[in-house]
Amino acid sequence: MADGLEPLFAGLKILDFTRALAGPTCTRMFAEMGADVIKVESAPDGELARRMSKIRNERSLYYIQQNLGKQSFCVNLRDPRGVELVKELIPHMDVVVENFKPGRLASMGLGYDVLKELKEDIILCSISAMGQSGPLAEKPGYDYIAQAYAGVTSMIGDPNDAPSIPLLGIGDASTGVHGAFAVLAAIYHRDRTGRGQHLDVALLDAYYHCHEVNVHQYSGSYGEMKPTRGGRHMSYVCPAGVFRANGGDIMIMGFLHHFKDLCAAMGRPELATQEGWTTDQERLANLDEVIELVETWLSTFPSHEDAISKMEEFGVPVAPILTVEETINHPHLRHRGTVRTITDRIAGEFDIPGMPIKYSDYPEDLELEAATLGEHNGQIVTDLLHHSEEELSQLRADGILNEGEN
Repeated sequence: MADGLEPLFAGLKILDFTRALAGPTCTRMFAEMGADVIKVESAPDGELARRMSKIRNERSLYYIQQNLGKQSFCVNLRDPRGVELVKELIPHMDVVVENFKPGRLASMGLGYDVLKELKEDIILCSISAMGQSGPLAEKPGYDYIAQAYAGVTSMIGDPNDAPSIPLLGIGDASTGVHGAFAVLAAIYHRDRTGRGQHLDVALLDAYYHCHEVNVHQYSGSYGEMKPTRGGRHMSYVCPAGVFRANGGDIMIMGFLHHFKDLCAAMGRPELATQEGWTTDQERLANLDEVIELVETWLSTFPSHEDAISKMEEFGVPVAPILTVEETINHPHLRHRGTVRTITDRIAGEFDIPGMPIKYSDYPEDLELEAATLGEHNGQIVTDLLHHSEEELSQLRADGILNEGEN
């Protein structure tokens, strides 16, 4: 970071009740930028993610990735004494983030009304699958459940087969970032008005927000246009999608004004003005012919890399279809820190996705670690809440607090 600057969110204090991916993504964004995040983990075993991706030394790489820089406070939330400890923390916090099933936090005696009594301007961000209200609110849900209800799953895969699912947490991660934005907006509002508020952030809503043309096309055409999955190719511009080439598949975005660039690369500039080929809608009507034309041309190259190089000469948006393995050492992804190598004290060195936001005053990542289970129990209870060492020992002995090696 620039000389003399504190981390971007230094002094911001967040109490984190989140689990799995959507909630932890939200609080991870703040931790990566210097906020003080206390992660409340339910005793005795802690967050469920600690049991996932235990690849090295019984340490969860999943947990490490999503919880860098967070303190771990492992407390028995089924015991009133554990809940009281959490209540003691609230006056010290700016924000509380949770992603329990709607109503669960309130059933623990920590609903928004209670939090407001403990700190009048507290901000509570509740992340859930379907939202805090509505007919589906009580339904248990995960990323793919929200994806299915949002009409997103119906848009993925071969149109002549069942829908497919993407094997990555698009909805969870996106919702976490939406949650972080909502928290920042609420902080801005609080700084102007002195008022906190309860934020309702849902995976379903975040997913639905991703529909770029599908909803308005259906509605605007009075139902005549019925968007559905298009397999390897986009359904409203052409050519755009995955094309077969020698040695590998290629993503080509040759639609709108880029069609003339693709035609020039193919040595067929006349196609750009040929009757029946001048617009995306006309080309979509002849999609099979367009695919055959492009793939026949691609087959003339000894490798897909050669074909990509030719298209790049003419400014065609094009890319190889990289595997995860190929991304790990890709020079661009390494240069930008998109792939980030971290060293964990237990699991050792491995790669994770890096921080997706770059700041000119903060060019380097903070050196952060993931906590072992309950690692910060003592620090929180004695230094922050000012309980005695004797009280700390008794809380441990009574199973109110718990610590672990991983």
